[in-house]
Amino acid sequence: MAFTFRFADPFAQVQGSPIRELFRYLSQPGMISFAGGYPAPELFDVTGLQASFNAITAAPGATLSYGATEGWPALRESFARMSTARAIPTQAEQLVVTSGSQQGFDLLLRAFIQPGDTVVVERPTYPAALQGLRLAGARIVTVASDAHGPDLTEMATVLQQHHPKLLYLVPTFANPTGATMDLARRHQLLTLLSDTSCVLIEDDPYGELRFEGEQVPALAALARDTRVADQIVYLSSLSKTVAPGLRMGWMRAHPEILRRCVLAKQVDDLCSAPYLQAVAAHYLDSGRYEAHLPAIAASYGERARLMMATLRQHFGDTLTLLAPEGGMFLWGRLQDDLDATALLPLAIEENVMFVPGSAFYAAQPDPQAFRLSFTMSTTEQIVQGCERLYRAARRLRQTPSGL
Repeated sequence: MAFTFRFADPFAQVQGSPIRELFRYLSQPGMISFAGGYPAPELFDVTGLQASFNAITAAPGATLSYGATEGWPALRESFARMSTARAIPTQAEQLVVTSGSQQGFDLLLRAFIQPGDTVVVERPTYPAALQGLRLAGARIVTVASDAHGPDLTEMATVLQQHHPKLLYLVPTFANPTGATMDLARRHQLLTLLSDTSCVLIEDDPYGELRFEGEQVPALAALARDTRVADQIVYLSSLSKTVAPGLRMGWMRAHPEILRRCVLAKQVDDLCSAPYLQAVAAHYLDSGRYEAHLPAIAASYGERARLMMATLRQHFGDTLTLLAPEGGMFLWGRLQDDLDATALLPLAIEENVMFVPGSAFYAAQPDPQAFRLSFTMSTTEQIVQGCERLYRAARRLRQTPSGL
């Protein structure tokens, strides 16, 4: 007789990430993937990172031991300078180093959320955030969004009726849509928050990857010196701009929030790896980050424009696209009531992958929407992949059961 494991309720019938479920198709010969939201490895500043690794390895000192849970002092100073450069004046003691911004989000859930507590997210939103909220037992309430950010009329109603503890947003180059909340909505949102006890989590992993348009200040920057400043938690990361393998991010928040998140992190991993923190600090202090970043953004801009042009060439008005000004993602919506989930297996047969939009919704999914990532593909792969996607859509359109 098989042993019965008594798992906690959230893990009893757990479902994996729908994006990672696509990994098994990557080994299919000739597969072109627009699915994973990963930075381009060929754009990593390997030379600069190697120099920093060499420098720390030559004199590792205390980096080979345990470190402070709050973070390696030099890296906290580096992240404070980065935050300040983003118009969010920050001292090192106002932030905590995290193992990627994902850990920061998880620590906040443990500090704030008990089963049944309400958290507001956009629809659509980052799927790992949804997974974390479900595992925490949160009650998820969604607000519609468009090319300019969340619908603030709906947001006002939700804040008034549901009194959420947390509001989670990726306001700049959102995952999955690539959309950026405009300046007017940012000001309006902060005004709405001023009459609530809700804490806003601003997740900003993509903000420095702008390749079109004018910079829009972070919500944390706009909130400084206002009555809602204490309600803003700012998360960011080096995963999309330096290398995800470093697993380095940071959380800037009110001291009472940081104190509780530090306690949670002590249980989680005690501290982010001091050796890697020292490498990251050395790299950031070398000046190579600022020098290399424009090349990454420019390359992503070229890939995004090529993908949009190729898709428009093939699909015409049968596909609507939300044109991003930065980041890593392109959001598409099929016309003629075609279902993106039904399109996926046909696309895989054509040797191209994407993520159906349903993966990004906690409620009211749009069956015609889907996400494409343009960062991991070469120029040739983008052209070929878009052609394959069109062939798959044409096959679906000819199949009554796919409508």
